[in-house]
This record gives sequence, C-alpha cells and structure tokens, in this order.
Amino acid sequence: METPDRFYATGKRKTSVARVSMFPGTGEITVNKRKIDDYFGRGVLRMVIRQPLELTGTQANFDIRVNVHGGGLSGQAGAIRHGISRALLTVKPEYRATLKKNGFLTRDSRVVERKKYGKPKARKSFQWTKR
Repeated sequence: METPDRFYATGKRKTSVARVSMFPGTGEITVNKRKIDDYFGRGVLRMVIRQPLELTGTQANFDIRVNVHGGGLSGQAGAIRHGISRALLTVKPEYRATLKKNGFLTRDSRVVERKKYGKPKARKSFQWTKR
C-alpha cells in the first residue's frame, strides 16, 4: 500500500477517525483541505498535533494531508496525532521506542457511556426519598 514517496496511517480517538498521508515536503499540514491554523483555532490543539513531529525532529521533512471526521475538535486533534505517529513508524521503525514512551501510539478508546433504561443518564439515579 505504501509507496516510497507517500506514507499512510489511520488514527483514532473517541469517535474521531483521521486518515493521514505524509509525503516529503516543507512541513505544511492540511486538515480537510484547510490549513491547520484555519481548522484548529486553539493553539493547544495545533501543539498536540505537532508533538510527534517535534519529538522525532521531522517537522520540516514532511507535508501532511489529513481527512478527519467525527467527534469534536479535541478528539479530532488526538486522532490526527495518533495517525501521524503511526505514519512516522512506516517512515522509520526506529521511532517506535520514543513514540511509545510518550504514549502517542496508544489509541485513546474512552467513549461516552450509553444511557441505561430506568435512569436519567448513564449512571445517575432518580432522587430517592425515605418517607
């Protein structure tokens, strides 16, 4: 599936799924055909996305195109980080130790718990009175 000039990976977090394609370039990141600064207004989310690149020292080596859907912006940023980390492994498997140590290869599987019948929310109960 991978050709030497293009690297693909899928990242997930909560209900967000990010399809990441990396190819040699100048370090430009595009999310859903928009620049990263336009898509993610909060600087923290942009920082989260760039973490694996800064850790491996490959910020200016790759252009990254991302298609992401589902969830909110925070979940999408986590999914993109996960996808970039996985794509970096296909580039150079030696990155595995540093990425794994920082927890970038672990899929954050926490999702909202479903509502149960007979309860107002997933775990909350109705008020109980003794008399």
